[in-house]
Amino acid sequence: MTQEPAEDTSSLPSQASPKRPRGSRTLCLPIAERDYLHTVEDPAAFRAWLDRQYRRTPELFPSGFEWGYALKDVRSSRKLHLRLRRIQLRDRTCYSVRPSFVLPYLCARTADVEEGLFLRKFGVPFWALARLYGRNPMFWFRQECALGRASIVGTTVRRCPLPEHLLADEHHQKRDGLKTYLATTVAQGCLLGVEPCDSADGAALQTAYGVFKQEAQDVQPRYAPKTVNIDGWSGTQAAWKALFTRVALVLCFLHAWLSIRDRAKHMGTAFTDLSRRIWEAYHAATRCSFAQRLRRLREFARSHLTGIVLEKTLSLCNKRARFAQAYRQPGCHRTSNMLDRLMRGMNRYFVDGQHLHGSLGASRLHGRAWALLWNFAPWSPASTRAHHGWRCPAEQLNRHRYHENWLQNLLLSASLGGYRDCRLKPQKA
Repeated sequence: MTQEPAEDTSSLPSQASPKRPRGSRTLCLPIAERDYLHTVEDPAAFRAWLDRQYRRTPELFPSGFEWGYALKDVRSSRKLHLRLRRIQLRDRTCYSVRPSFVLPYLCARTADVEEGLFLRKFGVPFWALARLYGRNPMFWFRQECALGRASIVGTTVRRCPLPEHLLADEHHQKRDGLKTYLATTVAQGCLLGVEPCDSADGAALQTAYGVFKQEAQDVQPRYAPKTVNIDGWSGTQAAWKALFTRVALVLCFLHAWLSIRDRAKHMGTAFTDLSRRIWEAYHAATRCSFAQRLRRLREFARSHLTGIVLEKTLSLCNKRARFAQAYRQPGCHRTSNMLDRLMRGMNRYFVDGQHLHGSLGASRLHGRAWALLWNFAPWSPASTRAHHGWRCPAEQLNRHRYHENWLQNLLLSASLGGYRDCRLKPQKA
């Protein structure tokens, strides 16, 4: 591609948010290739197309677009034989306009890589994709990792409010033989954060989960979740309390039961009776009933259990106040079932790929790319019917799709890199 001239940013206000990728200055908009080839050559038709798209999907455009813009210059890609136009807003900020039928940086057409990237959701190796669809393994690796440069939250949450109730946990993986923790944030069936860190202490996890906070507050500046479901790890609790001081930490009831199950499976029918009593307490309709059933469980444990099983059961009963927190937060997650389902898919993906390799930055892009593939790659036909025609978690969350092709839908959602342009709007003349 021809060299792009440097942009004059001296008049722009300073940004408190972290440095964004170059793709955050690229608009991605839907248009058929045959129509685009004629539109891009005609300035009047190009401007009419832009204005029409703005009326339909203003959330894909930067703030300040409504105050007017000028067509700037045209860049050419010899590889794809395609021309791209740039526009300049009134504050002199320039944006490239890319049609959704090509990938970022004009690496390829979406039709050429859509099937291969769909298979990457299930961990099909890069060499197998090269054998089936051509190119080479590194080409497919680069196309997948390129997706991870976009904001996960901003790309996934486009036409709905940010979820108030979250789930969070760390997925353990190995990177070149060393333990790595993937700080994972989930809500409404979507992955909203996958950030690697080398330690599981509070400071490291605060930095990792802080990426989710930055991306969420880029979408909704004063965003703060009401609750987050977590396990009993002190580092996770400290990280979320430091990031969102008013968030209610809801302890996962399932983890407490699993701790008992792992030590009581040898008990046979006695464990079945114990498990029934535990889940009867969980299903109590009110906080008062929940406390009463835990008292009965404590009495049962002291008269029928011994050893480590008794200790773990009493530990569950002693956390009554923390479990009862859920009754004060309607709609919160009392167990981590939703997060565990997504983590099982994540675990298969990384295990089949022989875990993580290379730098922490490469692992970061890898994990973030898989999160977006999970959110946007289509479900099976049976699952689509069960979800009333919505084909993926992101579509179900937003109750909207930008394009019938799932990869173009992802690329359109990632317009401006998935980031919202929160600069000050210029005053109307």
